[in-house]
Amino acid sequence: MSLAVCPGSFDPITLGHVDVVRRAREMFDEVVVAVAHNPAKRYLFDAETRVELAGAALADVDGVRVELVPGLLARFCADVGAAAIVKGLRGAADFDNEQAMALMNRHLVGIETVFIMGDPTLGHIASSMVKDVASHGGDIEDLVPPAVAAALHRALSPSADPAGDGR
Repeated sequence: MSLAVCPGSFDPITLGHVDVVRRAREMFDEVVVAVAHNPAKRYLFDAETRVELAGAALADVDGVRVELVPGLLARFCADVGAAAIVKGLRGAADFDNEQAMALMNRHLVGIETVFIMGDPTLGHIASSMVKDVASHGGDIEDLVPPAVAAALHRALSPSADPAGDGR
C-alpha cells in the first residue's frame, strides 16, 4: 500500500489544495493531508481549526485523512510510512520555492517529492489572497469549500475584531 503526505499550512484550505489532494489520491492508496506550523507565518486560524476545515473539505474523499504535523515534516513522513511527499505547483515560482525543501527532505529521510501541476483554472487561488479578498468583503464562495467560506466570514467579521482596527 502506498501512502503520500500532502503538507501545507492550509490557512485556509482552498479549492486548489482540494484539487491537488484529490489527484494525489488517484496516484496513491492513501493521502495524509499534513497541516504544518511555520513559526515564520502569522495564521488567521489556529492549527486545530485548520485541521477541522481541511477534514470537512475532504470528507467525501475515501483514503484521505488530515493530521497535524507535530514537528519536522521529514520525521512525520518517516513516522507515518510515507512513500512520497506531494506538493501542488501553480507555476515556476512555486517550483523555485519547493525545490530546496524537496532536496532537504530527501537528504533527511530519503523521501521523494512528487509535484502535481495545479489545475490552471485554479492557479490564481492562494490562501493569502483569499483572506485578503474576504477581509475586504469580496466574494470567495468559488475559491474555497463552503465550510471554509463560512469560517472566514466569521473570523473576519467586525464582531470578530474586538479592537476594531482590522487586526
